[in-house]
Amino acid sequence: MEAAEEQAAAPVAAAADCEAAETSVMEEDASAEVATAAAGEDDAAAAAAAAAAAAAAYSWPELRFDLPPRRLHHFADQFRSPCSSAGNFLKGVKWSPDGSSFLTSSDDNSLRLFYLPEDAYSATAEHTAEAAVGAEDSYGASLQVNEGEPVYDFCWYPYMSVSDPASCVFASTSRDHPIHLWDAATGELRCTYRAYDAMDEITAALSISFNSTGSKLFAGYNKSIRVFDVHRPGRNFEEYSLAKGGEGPTGIVSSISFSPQNGMLAVGSYSQTTAVYAESNMEPLYVLHGQLGGVTQVLFSKDGNYLYTGGRKDPYILCWDIRNTVDIVYKLYRSCDTTNQRVQFDIEPCGKHLATGGQDGMVHIYDLQGGQWVTGFQAAADTVNGFSFHPYLPLATTSSGHRRFGMEDESEEESSLSGDENCCSVWKFSSSQET
Repeated sequence: MEAAEEQAAAPVAAAADCEAAETSVMEEDASAEVATAAAGEDDAAAAAAAAAAAAAAYSWPELRFDLPPRRLHHFADQFRSPCSSAGNFLKGVKWSPDGSSFLTSSDDNSLRLFYLPEDAYSATAEHTAEAAVGAEDSYGASLQVNEGEPVYDFCWYPYMSVSDPASCVFASTSRDHPIHLWDAATGELRCTYRAYDAMDEITAALSISFNSTGSKLFAGYNKSIRVFDVHRPGRNFEEYSLAKGGEGPTGIVSSISFSPQNGMLAVGSYSQTTAVYAESNMEPLYVLHGQLGGVTQVLFSKDGNYLYTGGRKDPYILCWDIRNTVDIVYKLYRSCDTTNQRVQFDIEPCGKHLATGGQDGMVHIYDLQGGQWVTGFQAAADTVNGFSFHPYLPLATTSSGHRRFGMEDESEEESSLSGDENCCSVWKFSSSQET
């Protein structure tokens, strides 16, 4: 147990080192500013120009959506291999915080990790041929983690970096199992976080998310949230009832999202309700109604002023202004009218556009300034249930698939899938930085 605790404490240590490094950099910058001021106005102007040039060199790529994206990599066969269960399909995809890899979840109770090839970071990626649909997979998964039961949710440690092996972890939760913290480099189980019900039996979390600092792991259950200290695995947790007062979510907590700016978290539930809480003491701040189906995802904007919510069997993503929650700001359409699937959406690093999948196999992209539709592209022939923007490169990844119920007399040829069904793809967008 002590060894497990030490391993679980590693991400926290990494976060602390990161904060200490930032403090050191701030102190060095402050000293540099004083020295520059003493040197004279010319030196100050030169330093400002150098800082502006450095900022421009490391600015986020502004994606261009007037040109269709190119499919760089495509994966399908390994999700249909004999090792996978019959009728297997993908359920979601998420990029790692450092952008080195992405993680997929599928119905065969497995999580697969794919590393981004090194040439994706270089200029040669511009001339890479588009991946052919129906051909062999671009490359195989570097890691596969098998859970014993269906995976409910998974998330990356927010300070994950391949340069720091101690921080390379992700968490997952599955039916009848505790929360697992996995080593992304080796696939070994680092530790578990266990919650028990009134009968002293393990109860599974339905949704999980690390807080912004990576020190706490928030887990959603039926009408409650349990908060685990990351560096103390086991059965120690704080529990908060959401039904207290009769205004909070009364159903299963399906999604948790943390604001990047103002210390709030949003909680979506299958009771068609979204609630916003203060992270420090879980004090309820707002309760939002308006989703036609159970809420399946909540996501804050990059500035923390807006909240986006989507639901099952609901064709609209709702935009809420956290500063004034009286009414919905606007609605974004997507094709999700008849599915209970969790269909993911994501916001690009610049924070200007939102992209979402749907049952029509399309990815729709919207301008968040006013909610106008910008463009769309065909990503698959079946339901696009996962979409994730790369954290700093003009890339995105999609996952597609849905449950199929075949007839007993259906031939093998009739039940076979095409190359753009039940698949995962990496897309490259044009950007303003390209010459």
